[in-house]
Amino acid sequence: KGTPGLNVIDDWSGFGQRTTASGTVVLEGVRVPASHVFPAHRVSDFPTLNGPVSQIIQAAIDAGIAKAAVEDTLTFVRTRSRPWIDSSVERASDDPLTVREIGHLHIQLHAAEALLERAARTLDVIAAQGETSEDDVARASVAVGEAKVLTTEIALLASEKLFELAGTQATLAEHNLDRHWRNARTHTLHDPVRWKYHLVGNFYLNGVKPARHPWN
Repeated sequence: KGTPGLNVIDDWSGFGQRTTASGTVVLEGVRVPASHVFPAHRVSDFPTLNGPVSQIIQAAIDAGIAKAAVEDTLTFVRTRSRPWIDSSVERASDDPLTVREIGHLHIQLHAAEALLERAARTLDVIAAQGETSEDDVARASVAVGEAKVLTTEIALLASEKLFELAGTQATLAEHNLDRHWRNARTHTLHDPVRWKYHLVGNFYLNGVKPARHPWN
C-alpha cells in the first residue's frame, strides 16, 4: 500500500473467510529494490520446516472453527432449542439423541486437538535439533497431515451439526451461525484433505516422503 504502480483491490467474494483480503493485485511498472527480492520459488530446494509450519497453522485455524461451532451449539441447545416431540423430555439438552451427538462431537474434537498437539511437539523437537534432514521434514509433514485430516473433518462436521442439533431457530440471520460452516468450507478447500490420506498412506506403506512445498 502506498507503492507507486501497486493496486490492491478488496474484491474477494467468497462466501467464507470474508476478512481474508485475498483479492486482486494489479502491478503496473512497480520498481522493486534488489534487497526486496527473495527467491521464494526455491524455498523447498532444501529440507526445511516451512511447509509443515504453514500447514499446522491452517490445521489450527480449522480446529478453532470447530471448537467455536461446538461451543455455540451447546449454548443454543441449552438456552433456545426445543426438544423433539418423541423424546418425552422437557429440555432439548435432555434429548438422549442430542446428548449422544454432543458426545460424538467432543470426542472428534478432542482427537483432532490431540493430533494437532502431537504434530506441534514433533515440529518443536525437530526445530530444536538445529539442522533439519529430509527424514525430519517427511516425519513432520506426515504428523501435520494426520492432524489436518481430523481438524478438517471436525470443522465441517461441527459447523453442520450445529443446525441439526440447535434446530430451525439457529438458521435465523440474526444469529450469524452459518459463518462457522462458510469459513470451514472455504478454508479447508485450500489444500484438499483427500490428498492428506494419500500422503500419510504412501509414507507408511511405501516409504514415500511427501513432496516438499507449502501445502505439505
